[in-house]
Amino acid sequence: MPVKTLDDFDFSGKLVLVRVDINVPMQDGRVTDTTRMRAIRPTVREIVEKGGRPILLAHFGRPKGQPVREMSLGRLIEPLAEVLDLPVQFAPDCVGAIADQAIDRLAEGNVLLLENTRFHPGEEANDPEFAGALARLGDIYVNDAFSAAHRAHASTEGVARRLPSAAGRLMQAELEALEKALGDPQRPVVAIVGGAKVSTKLDLLGNLIDRVDQIVIGGGMANTFLAARGIDVGKSLCEHDLADTAREILAKAEDGACEIVLPSDVVVAREFREDADAHVVAADACPPDAMILDTGPASVKAIKTRFAAAKTLVWNGPLGAFEIAPFNAATDAAALEAARLTREGSLLSVAGGGDTVAALNASGAADDFSYVSTAGGAFLEWLEGKTLPGVAALES
Repeated sequence: MPVKTLDDFDFSGKLVLVRVDINVPMQDGRVTDTTRMRAIRPTVREIVEKGGRPILLAHFGRPKGQPVREMSLGRLIEPLAEVLDLPVQFAPDCVGAIADQAIDRLAEGNVLLLENTRFHPGEEANDPEFAGALARLGDIYVNDAFSAAHRAHASTEGVARRLPSAAGRLMQAELEALEKALGDPQRPVVAIVGGAKVSTKLDLLGNLIDRVDQIVIGGGMANTFLAARGIDVGKSLCEHDLADTAREILAKAEDGACEIVLPSDVVVAREFREDADAHVVAADACPPDAMILDTGPASVKAIKTRFAAAKTLVWNGPLGAFEIAPFNAATDAAALEAARLTREGSLLSVAGGGDTVAALNASGAADDFSYVSTAGGAFLEWLEGKTLPGVAALES
């Protein structure tokens, strides 16, 4: 991996700026999900165990460069300390005299959380002066927030160019998983690309065509491709205005020896509600007053066959409207099969994206995937082949 990791530094006696993502969900002033806090625990505790003093840089919400009381990180002190199992101190600013004084008081074995970096306009602007002020607080910089790596902000990109820098354990795991999936994968490589709209996945499809052997298209996206082939999709969600684009993607895939896999059968209903009266029909037999809401069982069987022959799976997007039964059936069945093959050691499976993570969790398959990224936008931009500023800064 072209970036340094925690293994490359001596942290003893060092002040370590650690960029983390603890932008956790809250309700009525209480944290409702500590997943992101648990994810940074290995990095923070390792730095402490190696004699370093971690100083956490983080954002919360979109305060637009101004202090907003409801977006203060001060509310996270207690749950963060509980998750880390370490004393956590707090500074009500992330630069200046207040931050300096808090660092001076930071005892060995403790963690310091600085206030929301986005309370300063220089954060999102990646202002050199603000980045310099942050960098002066520490001796070493560690980025453990892959989920924010697609943003060229002061705390994700600017500081990394001013201090000796490394990837934290969470960032390291993400980069290693993506390298195995797309950088130098074992073949054949199958990708599942689903979701509502082709328009949001054009860059992704364009990049994957050159990198994978087969792309299984599901969800509302599949309707657009079916319609582009002259198939009537009834009242289904469909971007009819992208028919030419869909045909161009199909032609590019054929030229590049990448197989595009569309459903051969589909699940249709006249209402999108739980336990709606649903039927399986051939992909070209959707009634004009019905909607395609899931991939059909014959198509799922064909997907499982492709999984069995593959060595690597990259998954972004559900195969149907998984939020409501029975339209979760295809996504669940395919996910559980991928999980089984991964458990048996015959498949490397990497998945990511908000809906994807929710679908895999709902199916019970997530824990058995090789890697499930919660990074959202950063994961998608990596799959699209884009340079992530936060990663590029570490590489330099």
